[in-house]
Amino acid sequence: MLKARRQKKVMELIEQFEIETQEELVAVLRKDGYDITQATISRDIKELGLVKVPGGDKAYRYALPQEQRGGNYRLRLERLFRDSMISIDYSENLILVRTLPGTANAVASCLDHVAWKEVIGTVAGDDTILVIIKPKEAVGEILERFDSLLA
Repeated sequence: MLKARRQKKVMELIEQFEIETQEELVAVLRKDGYDITQATISRDIKELGLVKVPGGDKAYRYALPQEQRGGNYRLRLERLFRDSMISIDYSENLILVRTLPGTANAVASCLDHVAWKEVIGTVAGDDTILVIIKPKEAVGEILERFDSLLA
């Protein structure tokens, strides 16, 4: 999923560099091989919930809001789940999530970042995610959360 990869790259770039403008972000992404417009970056900034924070030399730079980080991942997880989830199955304390090809890593990364205490980890391939739950009695609750993501 190109959009998910691009947005992940945007988050990496704003944490690595002091990016002050949308035009600067477009230029850096183009150097990395992304054929992108300023309008697309504007939408990405809104969807990711980026904010301007004080940077060096009295300038402002883009950043992820610290207090909303979990919320942003939750919204992103909902969007990714709706757009890419194909099926879910489980056994004991393991949940297997099948996604569209190329989307499993993005979904698994969001699952890791929402930090549900019952999810002790994920392993993602191209179109399959193994979600490890502890304790196994929490599997039903996690399955309900997955269902709520699709609603």
